Amino acid sequence: MKAFVGELIGTFVLTLFGCGSVAVAVLFGEYGSIFQIALVWGIGVTLAIYLTRYLSCAHLNPAVTVAMVLSKRMKANKLAPYLLAQFVGAFLAGAVLYGLLSPTISAYELAHGIVRGTEASVDTARMFGEFYPNPGDGIAVVSMPLAMVAEGFGTFLLVMFIFALTEGCNVGRPSDALAPVFIGLSVSSIICLVAPLTQAGLNPARDFGPRLVAWLAGWGGAAFPDACGGFFFVYILAPIVGGVVAAYALVYVIEPLIGKKGSSCECEEQK
Repeated sequence: MKAFVGELIGTFVLTLFGCGSVAVAVLFGEYGSIFQIALVWGIGVTLAIYLTRYLSCAHLNPAVTVAMVLSKRMKANKLAPYLLAQFVGAFLAGAVLYGLLSPTISAYELAHGIVRGTEASVDTARMFGEFYPNPGDGIAVVSMPLAMVAEGFGTFLLVMFIFALTEGCNVGRPSDALAPVFIGLSVSSIICLVAPLTQAGLNPARDFGPRLVAWLAGWGGAAFPDACGGFFFVYILAPIVGGVVAAYALVYVIEPLIGKKGSSCECEEQK
């Protein structure tokens, strides 16, 4: 229960601030660049980790949790409660955000002639779930395979940074007090790279929870990026695969090179 509550609250916080920054950019024209939105996402991640890491390992992302289990940094019996908490937390964040902004969203749709549920309503649905190509960038040309590569590679980088910044066997890591800050900056940096293509989900829970809220709130099929399974392959499967590849790269490539000369690489929850 302690870990469940930690993951739920942490995922709620990062999703609320992150999706909130996108909503503010769409509805009010604030945050004029991807960098500004990415920075808010990074701050949200940092605050979420500081808030909850004494309750759980503060994964706040199914891709991170799966990677931790496969690399034997967390017991497998913790996988289900961690994942459930993350998806519930993200869904609740999407619901709260919609509750706060629902009148404004309706006014925006009316002012711009947008009928919710149509293809044009992707302009507002992107406040909750990601789409490819990024609806806010008319330049990007992104196929589903390329979108999968972008999301998988971005999540690979994220998981590698998380390992590097928190593992006891990495003697070059920052102090435990500063690690959340650097993880947040890692998220911001990756978003700046990937978001022009896919909006940079990097987190199946953060994507699916708010997307489900949009679907329930009337966007229907417009809440999903295409009719050929792109939602699942790009924003659920690809991040998980990216995290798994990072986990095995750590176990079979990086750790043997390090030689485990530092302290234990295990998560505190494992001990």
